[in-house]
Amino acid sequence: MEYYIKSVVPVIERNYGKFTAVEKNIADFFIKNEEMVDFSSRAIADRLYVSEASLSRFAQKCGYRGYREFMYQYEMTFVAEKDSVTGNTRMILNTYQELLNKTYQLVDEEQISRIAQFLSSADRVLVCGRGSSGHAAAEMEMRFMRIGVNIDSVQDHDLIRMRAVFQGRQSLVFGITISGETEEVLYLLRESHKRGAKTVLITAGYDDKFYEYCTEVVQIPSLRFLNQGHVISPQFPILLILDILYSCYGDLDKRTKDSLHHNTLQALADGWAKTGKKEDSL
Repeated sequence: MEYYIKSVVPVIERNYGKFTAVEKNIADFFIKNEEMVDFSSRAIADRLYVSEASLSRFAQKCGYRGYREFMYQYEMTFVAEKDSVTGNTRMILNTYQELLNKTYQLVDEEQISRIAQFLSSADRVLVCGRGSSGHAAAEMEMRFMRIGVNIDSVQDHDLIRMRAVFQGRQSLVFGITISGETEEVLYLLRESHKRGAKTVLITAGYDDKFYEYCTEVVQIPSLRFLNQGHVISPQFPILLILDILYSCYGDLDKRTKDSLHHNTLQALADGWAKTGKKEDSL
């Protein structure tokens, strides 16, 4: 069933940084609220112990002319009717939803848990890929490095082959190839397996031979059979799996990993303070 409702919550979240303390209290209510209540300005003002003027200023900072216009849009999120998303927008949203559904069907939570344990016990982790898969490998390095994993990524075809020589029993090697046919990636997995490393293949392809040299084969949905597959980033299904793995691994000794992540943010903030320039941070 196709069902899309435009929510004002992302608008509130986008403007959160410019709210006063009172307005943040109002914002928190509308972000967290999940039920229909009396949304009149008087009722909400009494409920939140704020003035009706504060509600009006809050709505204006969100880009609306006043509280009434804001509330009209907010209440639409509780109306169960199809929104008028058409054309390319609908096709793309439907395609992403199909990918999410396929990922739900394919994901093996016990397998993800096993791989998270591999990450915890490995002395070093290597992740490789070519093209879009290589970009996903670099993303994995950046994210997992920030929560304490000794991880490197490699995309160059010659380096991928050479790095196989240095893998051993304390290594965990990830290979990402959507097609399952990228020879450099498969070579690294085969040679690393021979040297005793644990090996994980993330792929939309399938071949019985994968299991001869892969400790785990993580299946992701293919874009090949989607109506709009050619306009969807091939990284999307890979990043979904990496997000699930990141969440699972992050839950192991969560306090320590949260502290490590906070410390990397602080290191970046210190750099911004010195240069006077703030850059996007993962």
